[in-house]
Amino acid sequence: MPTETQEETFTLEELLAGLKEVHRLILWNDDFNTFDHVIHCMMKYLDYSESQAEKIAWKVHTEGKCAVLEGSFTEMEIYRKILQQEGLTVSVE
Repeated sequence: MPTETQEETFTLEELLAGLKEVHRLILWNDDFNTFDHVIHCMMKYLDYSESQAEKIAWKVHTEGKCAVLEGSFTEMEIYRKILQQEGLTVSVE
């Protein structure tokens, strides 16, 4: 007996609203990445200045995590994968 599937449809406005939802890329503290490596990655991949990258590294060290970027889910996933390949502990919220 064939299984019936129901197709969901969305309006253009609903699709665009979903794309505008803001997600955050979170950098987490860990026991193996150095300050220099975190600073390097923030500058190279997220285009932060050295001073901004140092502030992020210290915030992660003292508070355990820091939101480093906001945007669409797709964009945050791309950066998450890049930073994970560099060994950083990151997630998308």
